[in-house]
This record gives sequence, structure tokens and C-alpha cells, in this order.
Amino acid sequence: MPQPLSSIAAARHAHDDGQSAGVNSMRQLVELRWIAVVGQLLTISLVHFGLDIALPLLPMLAVLAILAVFNLASMLRWRGRERVTNAALMFGLVVDVAALTVQLYLSGGITNPFAPLYLLQVGVAAVLLRGWSSWMIVGLTTACIVALALFPGPVSLPARGGRDMPDHYVLGLLLCFVLIATLLVGFVTRIGRIVRARDARLAALRQRAAEEEHIVRMGLLASGAAHELGTPLATMAVILGDWRHLPQFQSDPELLQDVSEMQAQVLRCKAIVSGILASAGETRAEAPRGTTLRAFLDGLVAEWQGSRVVRGFEYRDLVEDEFAIVSDAGLQQMLWNVLDNALEASRSRVTLEASTGDGQLLLRVADDGPGFAPAILERLGKPYNSSKDAPGRGLGLFLALNVARALGGTIVADNPPAGGATVTVTLPLRALSLEQDDDEH
Repeated sequence: MPQPLSSIAAARHAHDDGQSAGVNSMRQLVELRWIAVVGQLLTISLVHFGLDIALPLLPMLAVLAILAVFNLASMLRWRGRERVTNAALMFGLVVDVAALTVQLYLSGGITNPFAPLYLLQVGVAAVLLRGWSSWMIVGLTTACIVALALFPGPVSLPARGGRDMPDHYVLGLLLCFVLIATLLVGFVTRIGRIVRARDARLAALRQRAAEEEHIVRMGLLASGAAHELGTPLATMAVILGDWRHLPQFQSDPELLQDVSEMQAQVLRCKAIVSGILASAGETRAEAPRGTTLRAFLDGLVAEWQGSRVVRGFEYRDLVEDEFAIVSDAGLQQMLWNVLDNALEASRSRVTLEASTGDGQLLLRVADDGPGFAPAILERLGKPYNSSKDAPGRGLGLFLALNVARALGGTIVADNPPAGGATVTVTLPLRALSLEQDDDEH
């Protein structure tokens, strides 16, 4: 059975969170690798030309060139990708460790004051990789530093303790410490921000799931109530039809008009109940009905005006082009909820303005009522968020917001300076298009 649009959207967002974590981690590795390339180039130049320590420039620059090419290839490979695996991250760190090991071997080995840079690789692995992968990096860096101690390279740097320790070695150690501390703090801080943003999004998804569960319960209660109300409404319709033909009602025009009005309202209730039961057994993907955007909005407005006592209503059609869309009962009910709220709050005027632009449908509902209370605006879209002290109120905007969110849209409410209240519904036309619905079906 097709899933509700809101559930599909929530699942997609949760899946995107898992994928974006790997993408962000790869981006951090690429940035750190560029810092390493530039830093090593500056250090090699300073040591060789500034401290007069002869280094094998050609092989060391060749390692830097290989590292730069690898980083550039990584940027091109992972640009636009939606998923980066743990293995890919680990391979990138292994390349970084290998490059650092070769550079240290060519520039003094274990006596090089920048040998503690392995700790930076270990710290990055602990943050980005899974547990077993982090321990593999620990083992690799340990093996590399032991190899540097056992196999001296072509350059010998004196490293004696006490007062005879050369100044450049102490300077290198200090510089290495500052470099590791700065990079670790900057890197871990940035990762922390990414993790906090992910946690906030997961919390929002959990809140959305709770709200959708509330909507499911409401739908079950509504469909059950509609099923139970069908029989008494049908009985009342038959009785009122019989009353209209009785002599005592035929002889009293005013009483006959009241009975006719009661019969019309009962028939309307039956139509509403039938619509609830039909919607409960029908999803958009099972029975799509094609129409156009302008025809859908015109029919929606006409039906809303015909079923309510509407005063001072104005509909402005600013839709630029005609679009083929799916006639969605949920979207219709959502707009009716917004219009009903505006009609109930207005003093004498309600305006609906429909426009399109940049692939979006904008529906702006305005009224000349007292406007939204600040507390209502702060909790916009929460269930039972209403200024009316009545049980069950405040569900209109809650349901409307969830329908709009399931379609990839938004609802914004505010109080214009001129007075009244405005509710703006923004929906992507692609989510309503008939072509997309046919493809998904």
C-alpha cells in the first residue's frame, strides 16, 4: 500500500541525515589535507632555505604534488555525491598517514620535531571513523613511527637532551604543538557544530513523527465517527423528506422553509461523511484525478463559498500560466481550513490571492480581524493552539501545516502593519504536478 506523503518525506529526511554526515566528514578531510599541503610547503621552504638544513627537495615536493593531486581527485569524485562510506574516509586517512611518513623519513625521521603530527591523524580518525577503523589508524601510525625510529632517513637531525638541544628543534616542537592544538580545536569545533545541527534536525523529525501519529489517530477517529454517523443521518434525511409532504408543513410556508433548510444541511453532512470515508480508503497514488491549477482553485473557491455563509470575500487569480496538477482532497481541505479560520476571525472582509513564480504556488489568505496573538504565532502549527476556549479547537492550522509540509511547502502567518492577519501558503508546483504523480505511480 502506498505510504502517506508525510511519512515518505520524513523517511527521506532521516536518510539524508545519515548520508550528509559522511559527506561533511569527507569535506573536512579535504580541507585539512589542503592545509597540510600548504603547511608542509612552507615548512620545507623555511627549513631548507631559512635554517640551511639540506633537504631532498625533489622527492619531498613530489610527495606534496601527489598529495595535492589526490586531494583534487577526491574533490572531483565526491562533489555532488549523496553518500560517503566509512571505507572511503579511512582510505583518505591512510593516504595522509603514508604521505606524512614519507615526508618525515626524508627529513630526519623520528628526530623530526613534527613527528607528533601523527596525533592529529589519530584525533581525526577518532572523530570521523567507526571504532574499529579508528583503532586501525592507531596501529598504522604506531607502526610508522616505530619504522621511522628503526630506519633512519637520508637526513640526520641532531636531537640531544639538556642545554645542548639545538634551537631549531625546540622551535619545531613548539610550532608542532601549536599546529596540532589549533587544528584539533578548529576541527573538533566544526564537527561539533555539524553534530549539533544533525541532532537538532533529528529532534525536529521526532517531533514531526509525533505530530503525524497524532494526525493518524485523528484520522482513525474521524473515519470511525463518519461510519457511525452515516445511518442516523440517512434516517434524518428520510424523515425530513416525509415531513415536507405533510399537510401541516405544506400549509405553513415558513415552517416548510425551515424543514427544507434542515434537509439541505443534513444532506451536506451526509456529503461530508461520504467524503471522509472515501478519503480514508483512497490515496493520491491509487486514484489520481487530473485537472488544471486554475480549475482546481476556481472549483475550491466556488464550493467553499457555496457551503458557507461568506461575507465580503474576494478572490484574486494571479496565476501566470496553466499547470496540469492532481486534484488532491488533502490540499483542498487544507485551504478550506485556512479560509474558515480567516472567515471566523474577520469583521467584514476575507481575501484569497493565488499567484505563481519560481516554480512555487503562493496562496495568501488575509482578513481584517484582530490578528494573531503573539502566543499563537510562537506556537504556530502546534495542535490545540487556539485563542478560543473550547475543546478541540486549534486544529485547523495544525492540519494545514502538516499537509503543506508533506508536499514540501511552508505556511507562514503574520500580522501586517495595516491590521488583520495574513496566512501565506507556499507549495512547489512540482509536488502538485500530474506528470510527477504519474511517474511515482
